[in-house]
Amino acid sequence: MKDMLQLRSVDVGHGGDPLVSDIHLGLDGGQCVALIGVNGGGKSTLLNTIAGLRKPMAGEMLLNGADIVRMRSSERARQVSIVLTGRPQAGLLDVRTIVGLGRQPWTGRFGGLVETDRAMVEEAMRVMDVGHLASRSLQHLSDGEAQRVMIARAMAQDTPLLLLDEPMAFLDLVNRVRLLRTLREQAQARHRLIILSTHDLQTSLDLCDRVLLIHDRKLWSGTVEEARASGVLERVFAGEGIRFDPVAGSFRPH
Repeated sequence: MKDMLQLRSVDVGHGGDPLVSDIHLGLDGGQCVALIGVNGGGKSTLLNTIAGLRKPMAGEMLLNGADIVRMRSSERARQVSIVLTGRPQAGLLDVRTIVGLGRQPWTGRFGGLVETDRAMVEEAMRVMDVGHLASRSLQHLSDGEAQRVMIARAMAQDTPLLLLDEPMAFLDLVNRVRLLRTLREQAQARHRLIILSTHDLQTSLDLCDRVLLIHDRKLWSGTVEEARASGVLERVFAGEGIRFDPVAGSFRPH
């Protein structure tokens, strides 16, 4: 069986030189995958490229055997959803309406929701624990609440691939743990592939299934167990003021 997502000899970046080069990657559904690395290494650029928002500088990206770059935008919206960093400008739209916009790729040209769509919107809000905010406008929510709403919108979009750029940036430790547990449960229950970039190294190691690590313009990929045992975490973060303790399986101040 082929992996859901395949990257073959892919370079990503902008301008003349790639930020990450010669990426060979295969990932199947049912997994929550952490994308980590130091600032400026290319995490956001890689996610944007996989989402089809930026063309790769080289190589081929396949999702369920179809070339992501060659997909029509309407088809890509049914296959890939992405939540970017930053707070969206949504005016006075309420939460239920915003989450409902995730159903646009599946509705008719006039965007009317049928019962099935409305049920998926309600389920997405329940999963992300924003149902009690349904009638409130996004601009009156905290940053953390707004982030959960945008993830609910992506879940309502019901795509096999979900990409999240720093989804835990505005959350405290308890809510970061809750979010990652929810994402992992959703990946397994719906056989989704969820890839999220994050700076929360420890929570990612504790709760994600696999690790993608950008370092020195290359992408390392492996299970969490392989990341802990391989020595790659010690090497990459040795000069960042923290060190990885392979015995304890955790990061410590250096």
